[in-house]
Amino acid sequence: MSGAPTPAPVAAVVLAAGASTRLGRPKQLVRIDGEPLVRRAARTALAAGCRPVLVVLGAAGAAVGGAVADLPVRRVTNPRWLDGVGASIACGVRAVAAGRPAGCIVLPCDQPRLTAGVLTALIERFAAGGAAAVACGYGGTAGPPALFAPELFDRLSALTGDRGAKRVLRGCAAVAVVDFPGGDLDVDTDADLLRATDPAAGSAETSG
Repeated sequence: MSGAPTPAPVAAVVLAAGASTRLGRPKQLVRIDGEPLVRRAARTALAAGCRPVLVVLGAAGAAVGGAVADLPVRRVTNPRWLDGVGASIACGVRAVAAGRPAGCIVLPCDQPRLTAGVLTALIERFAAGGAAAVACGYGGTAGPPALFAPELFDRLSALTGDRGAKRVLRGCAAVAVVDFPGGDLDVDTDADLLRATDPAAGSAETSG
Protein backbone atom coordinates (compact mmCIF):
# COMPACT_ATOMS: atom_id res chain seq x y z
CA MET A 1 0.00 0.00 0.00
CA SER A 2 1.25 3.43 -0.83
CA GLY A 3 1.18 6.12 1.82
CA ALA A 4 -0.64 9.39 1.66
CA PRO A 5 0.82 11.87 -0.80
CA THR A 6 3.38 14.22 0.69
CA PRO A 7 1.83 17.67 1.06
CA ALA A 8 3.33 20.45 -1.01
CA PRO A 9 5.76 22.62 0.95
CA VAL A 10 5.28 26.30 1.66
CA ALA A 11 7.36 28.62 -0.52
CA ALA A 12 9.09 31.78 0.68
CA VAL A 13 9.74 35.05 -1.13
CA VAL A 14 12.53 37.10 0.44
CA LEU A 15 12.27 40.78 -0.49
CA ALA A 16 15.77 42.13 -1.14
CA ALA A 17 15.35 44.59 -4.01
CA GLY A 18 15.06 47.97 -2.28
CA ALA A 19 17.49 50.85 -2.56
CA SER A 20 17.80 51.48 1.22
CA THR A 21 17.71 55.23 0.72
CA ARG A 22 17.24 56.03 4.41
CA LEU A 23 20.27 53.95 5.41
CA GLY A 24 22.42 55.24 2.58
CA ARG A 25 23.86 51.84 1.68
CA PRO A 26 22.37 48.43 0.82
CA LYS A 27 20.69 47.17 3.99
CA GLN A 28 20.62 43.71 2.40
CA LEU A 29 24.38 43.52 2.92
CA VAL A 30 24.50 44.94 6.44
CA ARG A 31 26.02 42.31 8.72
CA ILE A 32 24.41 41.11 11.93
CA ASP A 33 26.63 38.69 13.87
CA GLY A 34 28.90 38.60 10.83
CA GLU A 35 26.19 37.62 8.35
CA PRO A 36 24.48 39.81 5.71
CA LEU A 37 20.81 40.43 6.43
CA VAL A 38 19.70 38.95 3.11
CA ARG A 39 21.58 35.74 3.83
CA ARG A 40 20.13 35.53 7.34
CA ALA A 41 16.61 35.86 5.96
CA ALA A 42 17.12 33.26 3.24
CA ARG A 43 18.82 30.84 5.59
CA THR A 44 16.04 31.26 8.15
CA ALA A 45 13.41 30.44 5.54
CA LEU A 46 15.35 27.33 4.51
CA ALA A 47 15.70 26.25 8.15
CA ALA A 48 11.92 26.52 8.55
CA GLY A 49 11.47 24.05 5.68
CA CYS A 50 10.29 26.51 3.03
CA ARG A 51 10.76 25.28 -0.53
CA PRO A 52 11.46 26.92 -2.83
CA VAL A 53 13.03 29.98 -1.26
CA LEU A 54 13.20 32.79 -3.77
CA VAL A 55 15.20 35.99 -3.28
CA VAL A 56 13.97 39.02 -5.23
CA LEU A 57 16.86 41.24 -6.33
CA GLY A 58 17.00 44.81 -7.59
CA ALA A 59 19.31 47.51 -6.23
CA ALA A 60 22.91 46.29 -5.92
CA GLY A 61 21.62 43.05 -7.38
CA ALA A 62 24.97 41.46 -8.18
CA ALA A 63 26.35 41.99 -4.68
CA VAL A 64 23.12 41.02 -2.92
CA GLY A 65 22.72 37.93 -5.07
CA GLY A 66 26.32 37.01 -4.36
CA ALA A 67 25.58 36.96 -0.64
CA VAL A 68 23.23 33.99 -1.13
CA ALA A 69 24.92 32.37 -4.14
CA ASP A 70 25.97 29.26 -2.21
CA LEU A 71 22.54 28.67 -0.67
CA PRO A 72 19.87 26.46 -2.32
CA VAL A 73 17.69 29.42 -3.23
CA ARG A 74 16.38 30.89 -6.47
CA ARG A 75 17.42 34.41 -7.38
CA VAL A 76 15.09 36.51 -9.50
CA THR A 77 15.71 40.10 -10.53
CA ASN A 78 12.68 42.37 -10.51
CA PRO A 79 13.16 44.68 -13.51
CA ARG A 80 10.67 47.10 -11.91
CA TRP A 81 12.19 47.22 -8.44
CA LEU A 82 12.24 51.02 -8.54
CA ASP A 83 8.43 50.95 -8.57
CA GLY A 84 8.37 49.81 -4.94
CA VAL A 85 7.88 46.81 -2.71
CA GLY A 86 4.54 45.87 -4.25
CA ALA A 87 6.21 45.23 -7.60
CA SER A 88 8.81 43.02 -5.93
CA ILE A 89 6.16 41.00 -4.10
CA ALA A 90 4.29 40.52 -7.36
CA CYS A 91 7.47 39.44 -9.13
CA GLY A 92 8.36 36.89 -6.46
CA VAL A 93 4.89 35.41 -6.03
CA ARG A 94 4.42 35.00 -9.77
CA ALA A 95 7.73 33.13 -9.90
CA VAL A 96 6.84 30.63 -7.16
CA ALA A 97 3.15 30.20 -8.03
CA ALA A 98 3.89 27.96 -11.02
CA GLY A 99 5.27 25.32 -8.64
CA ARG A 100 1.90 25.11 -6.86
CA PRO A 101 3.16 25.46 -3.28
CA ALA A 102 0.78 24.94 -0.36
CA GLY A 103 1.23 28.63 0.43
CA CYS A 104 3.79 31.38 0.27
CA ILE A 105 5.53 33.33 3.02
CA VAL A 106 6.42 36.88 2.04
CA LEU A 107 9.21 38.24 4.21
CA PRO A 108 11.44 41.30 4.16
CA CYS A 109 15.16 40.76 4.61
CA ASP A 110 15.63 43.44 7.26
CA GLN A 111 14.07 41.99 10.43
CA PRO A 112 17.13 40.89 12.45
CA ARG A 113 15.05 39.24 15.19
CA LEU A 114 13.42 36.80 12.76
CA THR A 115 13.95 33.12 13.61
CA ALA A 116 13.02 29.85 11.97
CA GLY A 117 10.69 29.29 14.92
CA VAL A 118 8.58 32.30 13.92
CA LEU A 119 8.23 31.02 10.35
CA THR A 120 7.47 27.52 11.60
CA ALA A 121 4.71 28.98 13.78
CA LEU A 122 3.20 30.62 10.68
CA ILE A 123 3.29 27.32 8.80
CA GLU A 124 1.79 25.33 11.68
CA ARG A 125 -1.03 27.82 12.20
CA PHE A 126 -1.77 27.81 8.47
CA ALA A 127 -1.82 24.00 8.40
CA ALA A 128 -4.36 24.02 11.24
CA GLY A 129 -6.86 25.60 8.83
CA GLY A 130 -9.45 28.29 9.12
CA ALA A 131 -7.33 31.14 7.76
CA ALA A 132 -6.40 32.16 4.24
CA ALA A 133 -3.50 34.18 5.62
CA VAL A 134 -1.36 34.11 8.75
CA ALA A 135 0.54 37.23 9.77
CA CYS A 136 2.97 38.10 12.54
CA GLY A 137 1.85 40.18 15.48
CA TYR A 138 4.14 42.86 16.96
CA GLY A 139 3.95 46.48 17.98
CA GLY A 140 0.16 46.44 18.11
CA THR A 141 -0.24 45.46 14.46
CA ALA A 142 -0.19 42.44 12.17
CA GLY A 143 2.40 42.41 9.41
CA PRO A 144 5.20 40.54 7.71
CA PRO A 145 6.38 37.93 7.53
CA ALA A 146 2.98 36.66 6.42
CA LEU A 147 1.86 33.39 4.87
CA PHE A 148 -0.74 33.46 2.10
CA ALA A 149 -2.87 30.66 0.68
CA PRO A 150 -2.77 30.05 -3.10
CA GLU A 151 -6.18 31.69 -3.54
CA LEU A 152 -4.52 34.98 -2.61
CA PHE A 153 -1.66 34.67 -5.10
CA ASP A 154 -3.54 36.61 -7.79
CA ARG A 155 -4.00 39.56 -5.42
CA LEU A 156 -0.34 39.50 -4.46
CA SER A 157 0.70 39.26 -8.11
CA ALA A 158 -1.36 42.35 -8.88
CA LEU A 159 0.38 44.58 -6.32
CA THR A 160 2.13 47.66 -7.65
CA GLY A 161 4.15 50.59 -6.35
CA ASP A 162 4.76 50.83 -2.63
CA ARG A 163 1.60 48.97 -1.70
CA GLY A 164 2.82 45.94 0.18
CA ALA A 165 1.29 42.71 1.43
CA LYS A 166 -0.58 44.48 4.24
CA ARG A 167 -3.06 45.64 1.61
CA VAL A 168 -3.89 42.01 0.85
CA LEU A 169 -4.11 41.18 4.55
CA ARG A 170 -6.60 44.00 5.12
CA GLY A 171 -8.78 42.67 2.32
CA CYS A 172 -8.73 39.08 3.59
CA ALA A 173 -11.73 37.90 5.62
CA ALA A 174 -9.83 35.27 7.61
CA VAL A 175 -6.41 36.27 8.96
CA ALA A 176 -4.72 34.49 11.87
CA VAL A 177 -1.87 36.03 13.84
CA VAL A 178 1.16 34.49 15.55
CA ASP A 179 3.45 36.34 17.93
CA PHE A 180 6.79 37.65 16.71
CA PRO A 181 8.74 39.19 19.59
CA GLY A 182 11.03 41.86 18.18
CA GLY A 183 9.25 41.99 14.85
CA ASP A 184 8.87 45.74 15.08
CA LEU A 185 12.64 46.15 14.65
CA ASP A 186 13.65 46.51 11.03
CA VAL A 187 16.81 48.10 9.73
CA ASP A 188 15.97 51.35 7.96
CA THR A 189 18.45 53.71 9.64
CA ASP A 190 21.76 53.64 11.47
CA ALA A 191 19.82 53.98 14.73
CA ASP A 192 17.91 50.80 13.88
CA LEU A 193 21.18 49.06 13.14
CA LEU A 194 22.54 50.12 16.51
CA ARG A 195 19.46 48.69 18.23
CA ALA A 196 19.92 45.44 16.30
CA THR A 197 23.57 45.03 17.22
CA ASP A 198 23.66 46.56 20.72
CA PRO A 199 20.83 45.49 23.09
CA ALA A 200 21.89 48.22 25.52
CA ALA A 201 20.95 50.83 22.92
CA GLY A 202 17.38 49.62 22.84
CA SER A 203 17.23 49.57 26.63
CA ALA A 204 18.51 53.14 26.78
CA GLU A 205 15.79 54.31 24.37
CA THR A 206 13.09 52.54 26.38
CA SER A 207 14.26 53.97 29.70
CA GLY A 208 14.66 57.44 28.27
